[in-house]
Amino acid sequence: MSNHLQDVVVLIVDDIPETLALLHDSLVESGYTVLIANNGQRALEISRKVTPDIILLDAVMPEMDGFEVCRHLKNDLNTRHIPVIFMTGLTEPEHVVAGFTSGGIDYVTKPLSPIEVIARLNTHLRNSRVLNQTQGALDTFGQAAIAVLPATGKIIWQTPMARSLITQYMESTTVPNSGMPDIFHQWIDQLHLGGENRLRPLIVQCPTGRLIFNPADIHSQEQWLIILREESETAQIEALKAIFNLTNRESEVLHWLILGKTDKSISEILGTSPRTINKHTEHIFVKLGVETRTAAASLASNKLHAIRG
Repeated sequence: MSNHLQDVVVLIVDDIPETLALLHDSLVESGYTVLIANNGQRALEISRKVTPDIILLDAVMPEMDGFEVCRHLKNDLNTRHIPVIFMTGLTEPEHVVAGFTSGGIDYVTKPLSPIEVIARLNTHLRNSRVLNQTQGALDTFGQAAIAVLPATGKIIWQTPMARSLITQYMESTTVPNSGMPDIFHQWIDQLHLGGENRLRPLIVQCPTGRLIFNPADIHSQEQWLIILREESETAQIEALKAIFNLTNRESEVLHWLILGKTDKSISEILGTSPRTINKHTEHIFVKLGVETRTAAASLASNKLHAIRG
């Protein structure tokens, strides 16, 4: 039994108790952590609370079938990245197509062979792990990124940072069952037109800042890579802190220096004394290697511009 498999959570969804028992015992014996659901609604509830690493989903169930469950999962920003393997006795081409169209990555036929199920499970978990590492690398280097299907604009993967930004800026405008608002799909349509349209970013404005979608790689027919960038007061302060190794308060002071505020104005904004602001400014000069407010503001502004591309 592999110890690392104990960290892998598999959700089995089937309305037949015998199938649940067979797969549960086989997967537990192989070292997986296993969750079970006997209907589609319960599967959605578990997925939103626990976020399994992979789902084995029965295609034919009463009330909500597996295809509908999968569509719900893929339309939710927090669960659409979970790989779904269908379990089905339906082998007609239209049923296979329905499984892939709804968002499944593979299917196994009933009666099930636990050995085959585990083999397919391991393959897709490895692929998912590589994809997660790629997404994690983008996140580590400060890149919020998504990949979309060119034909539909549907998000097929996203970094955790991108998921957080999309939820923050677009959740209130998201169209039910589509995953993203109309403005996003209209922008994707514009990208297809070519020319200058392929370079034009999408800008989503809200009271606390704005979220910018930049096309990074839109030449593939399989997926387009889009980089997200947040421009807000909070984002700029965090960026200054990271770039120059400043304290929270020093980065706040530098942010307002860039905007041309005086020590007195900054002290009123931050609720402290001008003398304290002056001390912070002196520390900022040392860390930036400059001697004047103008030089500090200019250097910081140039650095911010550089990382924004």
